[in-house]
Amino acid sequence: MTNWHSVSVDDALARTGSRTAGLSQEEVQKRLREHGPNELTETGAKNPWLILLEQFTSLLIIILIIAAAISAVLGDLEDAIAIVAIVILNGFLGFRQEYKAEKTMSALRKLAAPVVRVRRDGRVTEIPAANLAPGDVVLLEAGNLIPADARLIVSAGLRVQEAALTGESEPVEKTTDPLPQEDVPLADRLNMVFMGTAATYGRGEAVVVATGMDTELGRIAGMIQGAKVETTPLQKRLAQLGKWLAVAALVLVAVIFAEGLLRGEDVRIMFLTAVSMAVAAVPEGLPAIVTVSLSLGAQRMLKRRALIRRLPAVETLGSVTVICSDKTGTLTENRMTVVILDVAGHEVNLMQEMRRGRPAPLAAMDAGRAADLLQDKPSVALLAAGGVLCNDSVLQPTSVGRTSDEALEQFRALGDPTESALVIAGAQLGILKPHLEASFPRVGEIPFDSDRKLMTTVHARPSETIFGLEELEDFLATQNAPLVSFTKGALDSLLPRCGGVWDGERVTPLNDMARERIDRANRDLALGGIRVLAVGFKALREDQREQPAGWEEDVLLVGLVGMIDPARPEAREAVLTAKSAGIRPAMITGDQPLTAVSIAAQVGIVEQEDVDGGRVHVLTGVDLSNLSSEELNTAVGDVSVYARVTPEQKLKIVEALQNRGHVVAMTGDGVNDA
Repeated sequence: MTNWHSVSVDDALARTGSRTAGLSQEEVQKRLREHGPNELTETGAKNPWLILLEQFTSLLIIILIIAAAISAVLGDLEDAIAIVAIVILNGFLGFRQEYKAEKTMSALRKLAAPVVRVRRDGRVTEIPAANLAPGDVVLLEAGNLIPADARLIVSAGLRVQEAALTGESEPVEKTTDPLPQEDVPLADRLNMVFMGTAATYGRGEAVVVATGMDTELGRIAGMIQGAKVETTPLQKRLAQLGKWLAVAALVLVAVIFAEGLLRGEDVRIMFLTAVSMAVAAVPEGLPAIVTVSLSLGAQRMLKRRALIRRLPAVETLGSVTVICSDKTGTLTENRMTVVILDVAGHEVNLMQEMRRGRPAPLAAMDAGRAADLLQDKPSVALLAAGGVLCNDSVLQPTSVGRTSDEALEQFRALGDPTESALVIAGAQLGILKPHLEASFPRVGEIPFDSDRKLMTTVHARPSETIFGLEELEDFLATQNAPLVSFTKGALDSLLPRCGGVWDGERVTPLNDMARERIDRANRDLALGGIRVLAVGFKALREDQREQPAGWEEDVLLVGLVGMIDPARPEAREAVLTAKSAGIRPAMITGDQPLTAVSIAAQVGIVEQEDVDGGRVHVLTGVDLSNLSSEELNTAVGDVSVYARVTPEQKLKIVEALQNRGHVVAMTGDGVNDA
């Protein structure tokens, strides 16, 4: 198997037998015949007749069928009909639930992109994703679903949201450079894109290296389809009950038949009597009672938006001892949110300024709810305005509600998740992007790229005073600058380009003390699992408008923006409820260890005191790969946080917990949790 991430672009094209102009139609047809269509096969889908047959395979049901047959032979038609009716009702209820669930799950499995742009014979064309072949050159841009696994050959600021596959909470910046290591975790293969993920920013071109079941998504589908179906605790107990009933019935028949013979009774009469008593001992109502109870439980869970595929699973949930949960989108909201604004040595916790638990998108009535911050801390306004202006996301008002009376006005940010978080934070401070852009029209830009890790936009100075930005306008006037540029990006990329620090009213020198303070703030935020962006600005003269090389030199640093995928407001309560019921929660995620531990502490999976004291043991994917099966079985006994793990490792963790006698539930919203 080729490690595509470790080969160069030229080698990738050579090994796939492709070129930048793409494949020819003849070569495509040949490869489709060899590899098949780019589709996930559903070998695990059950035939309806098989689902129906399985309803009559438990030992207790078989005993009932035998009892009905014996009753009919003995002439007791009423009992025979009653038992048959119970068996049929039991089979119908079980079949109905499982068949509906299979149909629903089949619809949910449709994850492939329907149409994709490819270059073939030097021409760009749109084709169904199923017609992709290894070696095809696909064109990607923001909003596209990735149709197959591919090696990037061009990346212009491309970012891909891979949370559904890897658990990474924020979009991954992609590059075309080969990675020197061969054994690189899926989430760190920065020059690869994978089927089922989505481009959120920039554009790129990639050569397809795997399609269909050969993709990473296909491997997960194969694991799901090949997974052994475990019998549930209820099924095990009912099977054991069936065995005991069968043995008891045989013993009863033998004892009564033998006693009658010893007393000189007629052989035929004693046999019929013994069999009749054995049939009477069978609890024919038990399967129906169990099935009806489970069906009612399944319906109640459906109302709570939980789909039960197999009826016995309802009871299994009541026997769970460990719940393994994904992080991104399950314990968290799967949306980047600005939580910290660090300006001039002062840290503003935006989450504390806002009411907790407000879901995205932002309700229109909440816009400006934290605007009072702008009066006391003018640098906060400039930091937020810089993040909003140096931004390609769009803030759109929308109306949500089934009727006009229920309609709720909301603001929704469309675009890259990180940039959308900045736009929403601005709206919370009363800085609405459409209004701000009208006052600061964009006249130039340097797009983000993965080498600089920066983005810069140039804007005309407003003709009228903007609330919260009065100091900026005064500064631009004193500098005789009709233009202002805003730059945002990674601190380690922006700080070397800065010539000073803006404290809200004036420029202060960027001396060693200031650098130490900025580095310490950045370090403290990163240790809390928070992603940090730096924002700066520069006053520009008219003659600098056409000199983009100087836009990112001698920038004035305004401050740092800390953002995170926040924990769901209801997650902590759910975790504490599980703990109070004697269930142990564990987090298994593909995200970074620091972020995983931070969220685990917030939702109550681990204690914050243990985190502060360094007593939380985190197992990473690299650690897991170095453990034997016996060592893993031991390790899972006291580990509650697993980070940077692959889908295969998630399965091994669950199996290790089961080997220790636990009944394990796995919950998540990504294909890597299936």
